[in-house]
Amino acid sequence: MKIMVPLADGFEEIEALTVVDVLRRAGIDVDTVGVVGSSITGSHKIRVTTDKRLSDVNPDDYDGIVLPGGPAYSTLARTSQIENILKKLNSKGKLVAAICAAPSVLAKAGVLEGRRATIYPGMERELPYPRDEKVVVDGNIITSQGPGTAMEFALKIVEILLGQEKTFQLKSKLVV
Repeated sequence: MKIMVPLADGFEEIEALTVVDVLRRAGIDVDTVGVVGSSITGSHKIRVTTDKRLSDVNPDDYDGIVLPGGPAYSTLARTSQIENILKKLNSKGKLVAAICAAPSVLAKAGVLEGRRATIYPGMERELPYPRDEKVVVDGNIITSQGPGTAMEFALKIVEILLGQEKTFQLKSKLVV
């Protein structure tokens, strides 16, 4: 199982790195993917080197995508390759997940049509069917509200991909 986490300058570090860390602890292969280059600076000046560049990835190699929020969500929304990947993975019923402001990228790509989702408080009008919940699962779509919900979001992704038993074991090890 392989998941892509695209990063652009201004990504929210807690949301991206918590997801990457938790998924890797669960044994899921995760590629951080630089949307523009491979040296990316988060919204709180944490610099990361991505595993790959967006120009070098094949969406067919992935079982899902997770979009972190932060100011970088606008870059993700303007990147046609991200939109195409979202549509392709969604059409195949693969995992499409987003947190904070990034669910608006899913809405822009059309993958939230007829779907329930949540988003950073105050941005609800960006979604067709917003919910006021920390984490919302609607089929293959998982959304979450923000940095404080990152752990719950990451664990829900593990649960959907690997089941409750694996999630329970991971929660125990993480002392959650």
